[in-house]
Amino acid sequence: MRQATSTTSGGHVLSSDPSTQRRLGRRLIQLYAGLTLYGASMALLVEAGLGLAPWIVLDQGLAKLTGLTIGVMSIIVGAAVLLLWIPLRQRPGLGTVSNVFVVGLAMDATLAAVPDAHALSVRVPLLVAGILLNGAATGLYIAARFGPGPRDGLMTGLHQRTGRSIRLIRTAIEVAVVATGFALGGTIGVGTILYALSIGPLAQLFLRVFAVPTASGSTVVATGPSERAILPR
Repeated sequence: MRQATSTTSGGHVLSSDPSTQRRLGRRLIQLYAGLTLYGASMALLVEAGLGLAPWIVLDQGLAKLTGLTIGVMSIIVGAAVLLLWIPLRQRPGLGTVSNVFVVGLAMDATLAAVPDAHALSVRVPLLVAGILLNGAATGLYIAARFGPGPRDGLMTGLHQRTGRSIRLIRTAIEVAVVATGFALGGTIGVGTILYALSIGPLAQLFLRVFAVPTASGSTVVATGPSERAILPR
């Protein structure tokens, strides 16, 4: 029996097969759950005050400079980075655009809900929880396969255009982002180092945990350039 399909205005064929629709539903849930948890995990790192992920150092520094919230600043920076995709000829997906807005909104919402932490006995667990949650969130949204985040796409786009190694480009971007953010008043510290060392292994672990089964029943673990070289925010 021929499987019923329909075609979108963009020419993509959509299947009406129930199992395909269930997989799509699961992927959408993973995408938005992952992005929301990502923003929440970044907020925990901010509350811990022991060092932030590289891109959040920049967001925090710009937030202090402008008086905007760190979440709003994250949205602005994400949108600006996305504009850099145009000359790099990168193509955003649903996950790319969603990343720009959902992470920043979730960050501000979490910061508003979580009380300020002053005691080190509270800040250290917040740091550890934030890093672990971020690893799980990264696995969730990348395994959904709706496109890389704007910052990841910038890295892979530069790699494709320049021919330089992912490692070199990633390092150069992170150093520039952290240095600029720190100069503007962003927080770096032991948390920044711990995040950089642990996010890769954690993300790889959770990518396998949250891999979405394919039509054949097997699972797909994202292995494209942007997923192999996760760029800490």
